[in-house]
Amino acid sequence: MTAREVILGRLRAALGEPRPAPAEVPRDYRPAGTAAADLDLLVDRLTDYRATVHRCAGAGVARIVDAVLGGRQVVVPPGLPGHWLPGTVVAVPDDDLPPERIAAADGVVTAAAVAVAETGTILLDGAPDQGRRIITLLPDVHLCVVRADQVVAAVPDALARVTPHRPLTWISGPSATSDIELNRVEGVHGPRNLHVIIVD
Repeated sequence: MTAREVILGRLRAALGEPRPAPAEVPRDYRPAGTAAADLDLLVDRLTDYRATVHRCAGAGVARIVDAVLGGRQVVVPPGLPGHWLPGTVVAVPDDDLPPERIAAADGVVTAAAVAVAETGTILLDGAPDQGRRIITLLPDVHLCVVRADQVVAAVPDALARVTPHRPLTWISGPSATSDIELNRVEGVHGPRNLHVIIVD
């Protein structure tokens, strides 16, 4: 008999028979769609997380990509709109690139599935314009394009828009962690630099 089986046996004996049904948890605390999304709040939260935020009209995306990543090698997912990339970037299409090739790139440009204004969080769901999760974790710069109609007020609103069985990546600012002395270290589990383009 393993230690796990011993512990579970003791728990079953303590609970007795029949086992109590789990308590029903109310899920009406914050129904989706109760508040309007606030772009200024999203910008404030992203800035607080040390992300760089750019706002533009649709035609301005390529200009910002050029300013941030011009002249550099950039990994792009297969479904990224071509007009977002200026001729100055060296686009490296992600066709199952090996990790070392992705890590050697200077940056990555993706779209987003949804963004949450209240928490400053961007969700990626692996759609063709966002690509595999690995391409957003290894390069030093992640430039993410978010349309204004993808911004929602709160997390329940975001969950109502995504499919739960897809691989969701939740991004709240550049990758960072702190040691026991609260010294901030960036780039530990992902890009050190996050640029978000909000297309109004």
